[in-house]
Amino acid sequence: MYDAFIDTLETVPRGLVYVALGLAILTLAKFARDILTPYRIDEQVTKNKNLAVSLRLAGYLMGIILVFLGALYQPFLVTTEEGLGFDRDFGEDVLEVFLYSLAGIVALNIVRILVNWLVLYKFDIEKQIVEGKNVGAGAVEFGVCIATGLLIGGAASGEGGGPDAALAFFGMGLVVLISFALFYQLTTPFDIHKEIEGDNTAVGIALGGNLIAIGLVIFKAVFGNFDGWSEALASFFVFVVIGFVLLFVLRLLIDVLLLPTAKISNELAAERNVGVAFVESSIVISSALILFFAI
Repeated sequence: MYDAFIDTLETVPRGLVYVALGLAILTLAKFARDILTPYRIDEQVTKNKNLAVSLRLAGYLMGIILVFLGALYQPFLVTTEEGLGFDRDFGEDVLEVFLYSLAGIVALNIVRILVNWLVLYKFDIEKQIVEGKNVGAGAVEFGVCIATGLLIGGAASGEGGGPDAALAFFGMGLVVLISFALFYQLTTPFDIHKEIEGDNTAVGIALGGNLIAIGLVIFKAVFGNFDGWSEALASFFVFVVIGFVLLFVLRLLIDVLLLPTAKISNELAAERNVGVAFVESSIVISSALILFFAI
């Protein structure tokens, strides 16, 4: 027990350094967002009390931390003859996490715009969030940022593959994320663009929750050490297929098992029931988490 106590004490200062680094990364990410945004974020969040902008910012910051955690996930502790020890210079580790996180800030800002164009392509999401204070659109972007952060963080995690493997799996994960959003639209009896543009918050929350769920599936598919292309590709496609099928089936089962007295699509589109949207989101996200830890 004494040795374990000493080992824990040795890791605490390093952990605090990473906490400070995470706060620095958040500050830089917010600064980058301020530069890239044509409006004043602070004014929209505080003075105008724009919940849509607040959701967008919250999702963006959480996405950045997910990228940071992916870069942080490295096997720093190894077993040696003397016990547990650090396998690399700590300064090199901190610098590597910092550089990966900076690249993640750039990637998240680019991919967020790209995904928004491809997911909600029938209207101007910027106008809806800033001028229209459209909470549904903000909820979708919240989900987009979380899913994108999971994708980038998963691709950056682990060892063995190098930048080429990280970029390859990032690209494949991005295709999966966009494909799922289009698949969600095809498998719903209503037009998500029309509903969200019409200030339907419930539909926006449901879509955002489903995007986070598929983001968790993609994170599982690309997370960890790279042990070779054949194994990595096989694992990736297995998880993606399982994730698509699981999330689709769950949306059907919610009607039958959990809310048998209501039809989910009607509650979301016609009734604009935000409570039902949160229930659906919680179920698909929870199921994706179970899949992550169970397989």
